[in-house]
Amino acid sequence: MTDPRTPRRSWYEDSARGRLLHLLDAGSFTEFLGPERRETSPHLSLFDLPRQFDDGIIVGAGRIDGRPVLVAAQEGRFMGGAIGEVHGAKLTGLLHASAKMRRDIVILFDTGGVRLQEANAGELAISEIMRAVLEARSEGARVIGLLGGRAGCYGGGSLIAGCCSALVISEQGRLSVSGPEVIETNKGVEEFDSRDRALVWRTMGGKHRYLIGGADVFVEDDIAAFRAGAIAALQRPATLDPTVLQAEQTRLEHRLRHFGNAHDATEIWARLQIDDPEQIPERDIGTFLTTANIHRESADAAR
Repeated sequence: MTDPRTPRRSWYEDSARGRLLHLLDAGSFTEFLGPERRETSPHLSLFDLPRQFDDGIIVGAGRIDGRPVLVAAQEGRFMGGAIGEVHGAKLTGLLHASAKMRRDIVILFDTGGVRLQEANAGELAISEIMRAVLEARSEGARVIGLLGGRAGCYGGGSLIAGCCSALVISEQGRLSVSGPEVIETNKGVEEFDSRDRALVWRTMGGKHRYLIGGADVFVEDDIAAFRAGAIAALQRPATLDPTVLQAEQTRLEHRLRHFGNAHDATEIWARLQIDDPEQIPERDIGTFLTTANIHRESADAAR
């Protein structure tokens, strides 16, 4: 929870640069490949699409509560934060630096996944980023993901998030391999109505992901709260070894057995022994966390 005397600044509504400015210690941010470099996509002009000088991702270094970190922030307002060749190369390079320096890295996710106009390059970038995340973690660096932006965290972005050491999420954060429109397009509106916002949020939103152990820290939609969540996540264990991976695999197999035939998130919440599960979306953060911290599954069982 944040200090009520501190003016609230919405993470969801802010830009990538605005989030970074208030997440990091004042005056500590140094941008790599900044505006003077103009690292734009070589592909978008072929489709007569606008380009952006940073290709929708900001990378650099700074401090959080005095702790030196590397940081990357995706801009969901530019092509939905989609990952293309340059965007992917910047994040991969930063992760390689994290591994070499053994310095923790914080990624501000806000992406719909691979940029369709750069499909092959984007898919390759996702695989390179995932490998780089695991390399950084194997060297002892923590890779922390923050999720609460407008574009959510979908497609290849969700796979990257799944490789992180810990995830901090707000109710507005959405995390899923397939986005609502993708499911509806391929399976029909009867399977998933992408216009049903309540369905989208209770299926993919932050409360559900926290309850089933898909995220580690739940915060309100406030940059100060995300900063506190990041500080907490950076205190968590950095261990990545076969024992941890096997425990996580076992936990996921149990989740599939326990919830695999559920047709709605409310059914899953009921199986977690939550009273009045249909009221979960309406609960304020304090009431929700009181319930969640009693009934939720936790990824910590894999550590």
